[in-house]
Amino acid sequence: MAAVVRVPGAKVALSTASCYPESCTAAFEMCADLGFDGVEVMVWTDPVSQDPAALRGLSDRFGVPILAIHAPCLLLTQRVWSTDPWVKLVRAKEAAEQVGAPTVVVHPPFRWQRDYAKGFVEGIARMQGETDVTFAVENMFPWRAGSREIAAYLPHWDLLELDAPSVTLDLSHTAVSGSDAVATFEALGDRLAHVHLADGLGSNKDEHLVPGRGAQPCAEVLERLAHNGFSGTVVLEVNTRRAVNRDEREADLVEGLAFARLNLATAAGETVP
Repeated sequence: MAAVVRVPGAKVALSTASCYPESCTAAFEMCADLGFDGVEVMVWTDPVSQDPAALRGLSDRFGVPILAIHAPCLLLTQRVWSTDPWVKLVRAKEAAEQVGAPTVVVHPPFRWQRDYAKGFVEGIARMQGETDVTFAVENMFPWRAGSREIAAYLPHWDLLELDAPSVTLDLSHTAVSGSDAVATFEALGDRLAHVHLADGLGSNKDEHLVPGRGAQPCAEVLERLAHNGFSGTVVLEVNTRRAVNRDEREADLVEGLAFARLNLATAAGETVP
């Protein structure tokens, strides 16, 4: 009996956020040098990340496809592109179309964005019907202060409580929320379009550890993705801010990439005569 390993259909991409505080340009360079299949651009205060023409130039220069645009949904990006969250999503869609990215990642609204939150699910579905770009809503987590839990996101942080047609599963966020990542993965079914690969130890902090360094079932999720024939994108989204230099940062990224490739390919194997 010989073991045959199929090449998994899922692509493994690098989030530009994984390279912070280095620039978006540096992230494209590292993506190409380290052998990722493409990048997910986190749109934030770096002007290059906000400019589709500049992003196309980087993609051409380094030979790296842009596989996703992460809309500016963070606290520090509240004024990027617009203060209107719907305008941000339109700009993200337009950027994705211009750079050839198939996916836009979006967070649920903050609780103080009440008008946005009221029409969020319906609005995402409407926008999805107007483009070939997939809007993949990401799971978040409750905020905690001591023993208090704060509902920071509306309609909900939990994808199982949101009727979004397509979603992103983030394994650092399942750690913070205390969710069962495997059970969530199974419950999402065909809605799962995109994955953020990271790890966490279950603290109140969104750690984004290199996969394998925390307590999340990262390997099992990847194996199930491969077994199910997942053809979306697995994005390494880890925190390398403590890296003292480029070499140390790249070592973390290589470790994460190897983890993803190994567990996707292992599950893709089959035994034949």
